[in-house]
Amino acid sequence: MAPKWRELADRIAARIRNGDYAPGERLPHIRELVEAGAGSKSTVHAAYKALEAEGLVTSSRGHGTVVRSLAPLKRLGIERYDKAKWRDGDQVAFIADRVASGRAYRRNEQTQTVGLVAAPPIVAAAYGVPSGTEVYARARLVKEGDRPTHTLTSYYLPEIVEGTRLIDPNPGPAGRGGGFRVLYDAGYEIDHMTEELFTRPAAANEVALLQLPSSEWVIELHRSTYTAEDLLVEFAIGVHAGSRFSWRYDFPVPDSTANKGRQ
Repeated sequence: MAPKWRELADRIAARIRNGDYAPGERLPHIRELVEAGAGSKSTVHAAYKALEAEGLVTSSRGHGTVVRSLAPLKRLGIERYDKAKWRDGDQVAFIADRVASGRAYRRNEQTQTVGLVAAPPIVAAAYGVPSGTEVYARARLVKEGDRPTHTLTSYYLPEIVEGTRLIDPNPGPAGRGGGFRVLYDAGYEIDHMTEELFTRPAAANEVALLQLPSSEWVIELHRSTYTAEDLLVEFAIGVHAGSRFSWRYDFPVPDSTANKGRQ
């Protein structure tokens, strides 16, 4: 026989999946379920912790236990960087993801701060400069409504971005077309990039900043952006809430044998 907390967790999970509790809806307070005869305080608490560990709810001080949205944002692959979006239009990457997901957005859902920092070792290695070399860090926090979805910090060599609005000391979006358009206007048209993804437990500061349940992992993104001459013009590190995104890549399948017969 399953313990009482497990039976209670299963009953609540069934109601969540049946739509009795909608995404974003707060579950009853523990004391309410205790008073309703659902079990002791420790039983209800254990059931809520199990639901949180299973990704069905999030719990935070001041917000209670809330049903998690089960439809993650579609984070596009190469399509999100289509030049038609940012060079010829005004659809920066995070907006491209919202459009692909059929979700609403506001431009001020991306905030940013900019300043000179000592290059972390991974950034220094990417640029081939000594660790501690001063670089510009452009840090963004992206939200969907009131809920943070991810952070993204872009690092630039000063000689690339000085004199551009990318280092405007006033916090706020970079402007029309975002950072890639600023680089383009400065004579650095992006041509190709590499992205690496890692999963890891969230750090304590990330749990607070992204409003994560303690059990949730994050997906760390490293993005290197180059011109056609292989000049690195941006190295970015993103931290994404693991349950709030799904990644999608659409690309032609390579055939490395195709050129061998022509040699």
